Amino acid sequence: MSVLNFSADARRTMDALKAGGIAVFPNDVGYTIAGGSAASLKRVFDAKMRAPSKLNAMVGNMDIHRSLHVLDARGREMVSAIVEDYDLPLGCIAPYHRDHPLIEALDPAALSGSTRDGTVAMLLNAGHFHAAICKLSHEENFPIFGSSCNFTNTGTKFRVQDIPGELLDLADVVVDYGLRKYHLYQRSATLINFETMEVVRVGSCYELIADVLRRHFKVELPAENLAVPATV
Repeated sequence: MSVLNFSADARRTMDALKAGGIAVFPNDVGYTIAGGSAASLKRVFDAKMRAPSKLNAMVGNMDIHRSLHVLDARGREMVSAIVEDYDLPLGCIAPYHRDHPLIEALDPAALSGSTRDGTVAMLLNAGHFHAAICKLSHEENFPIFGSSCNFTNTGTKFRVQDIPGELLDLADVVVDYGLRKYHLYQRSATLINFETMEVVRVGSCYELIADVLRRHFKVELPAENLAVPATV
């Protein structure tokens, strides 16, 4: 018998988000605070004291990625290799189809706070709960955007009890799955722009992702100590 009910927890989270609320939930790369409306995302943005340069990331799966992101065949192969063949979490940044239903469902203010230069970041393959909430997002055409559940530049939180109370107080639902899988990294997801191959953030599993790209695609990512430092 399972001790976790991913589908039920995803359902109550989605219901709260669709009602205009805020949710705190687990991903393998730490806890996320998320919203599905311009108003909820602004509340999170203000509470986190987030700089204007910090964007929200879309909660997505490979079905959403393939239909929303615009990449050439090689870029798609790289993302697929990392996420599907090697089962690694990834923050994928790429241009997007502006007429995609999930984009059209976004309030303009939410869109401006979650995209830059015609690109959108999407968290892929971040655990069972993440898969369940992404499935609902896709099926119900309800976009979910979020960021690490912490104050800006204070480090990703891998346990609910480490999350600042001010952020927990914002949440209409908190899903607590205990210590998260990649806590040893003390970093959120690695972010890569797959149009330019720029490393935007060194994060969890960076050395594994770099190895996949090196061996299969002859792409050399910067050495970890030379790449952009991990900030959240």
